[in-house]
Amino acid sequence: MPDEEIPLDLRTNRPTPARMYDYYLGGKDNFAVDREAAEQVLSAAPEVRILAKENRAFLGRAVRFLAAEAGIRQFVDVGTGLPTQGNVHEIAQAVDPSARVVYIDNDPIVRVHAKALLPSDGTTAVIEADMRDPESILKHPDLHRLIRFDEPVAVLFMSVLHFIADEYDPYGIVAAFRDLTVPGSHLALSHITSPAQNTGAAEAAADVYKNRATSPAVLRSPKEIQALFDGYDLVEPGLVYLPQWRPDTPGTARDAESVWMLSGVGRKI
Repeated sequence: MPDEEIPLDLRTNRPTPARMYDYYLGGKDNFAVDREAAEQVLSAAPEVRILAKENRAFLGRAVRFLAAEAGIRQFVDVGTGLPTQGNVHEIAQAVDPSARVVYIDNDPIVRVHAKALLPSDGTTAVIEADMRDPESILKHPDLHRLIRFDEPVAVLFMSVLHFIADEYDPYGIVAAFRDLTVPGSHLALSHITSPAQNTGAAEAAADVYKNRATSPAVLRSPKEIQALFDGYDLVEPGLVYLPQWRPDTPGTARDAESVWMLSGVGRKI
């Protein structure tokens, strides 16, 4: 049965992180339930909208680094979210049009929009799957159709691992992808952390996800986030706040700690 004929459960009764993130970025691919929850988050922590925009900017800088400087031509974007401007394939293919990208998300509306918007030249694919079951992703035929795991691969977990509760072992999820890739592959991720100031706002925002959304939001310490890079050497400048990771304009990273999300890129040893 063609994809467009498959009945979809769009989960319009509960907010999803992907659609809430779309709302923070000013997108229109969200429902009233997502907007209401997102506004509740923003009421507790207005800086979340800035976090979302800074995270998108980090994605762009990280992918440009991986494609232009690290020479990566294969990307696996786990928990991609809804398509918007500056998608991974657009950034990577601006460096090399033959770069290949596989997008993965468990929100069915992401698959619908991605299939409608992604190029049909055979360089991209989208898989609807849950990262809490990494084996279902790593064995998926569409992944192996595009990605050669005997060559370096960049695996991206952008602002998604904090939606994985400890019981689902986020470290094991990252390790499953790491173990399938060859040395010289890369890991890029961003993850919310407990801010040095205004911790109460961050915890209140996290509670909205815990109580209303399809996934909770887990605040992890810098030490816990750095442990996700086990088996990788962090490239400069290491694990830092979003605006501090290779800013396009020097001096733009002032007051970076107010953007309480850490980011980094590592190279597999």
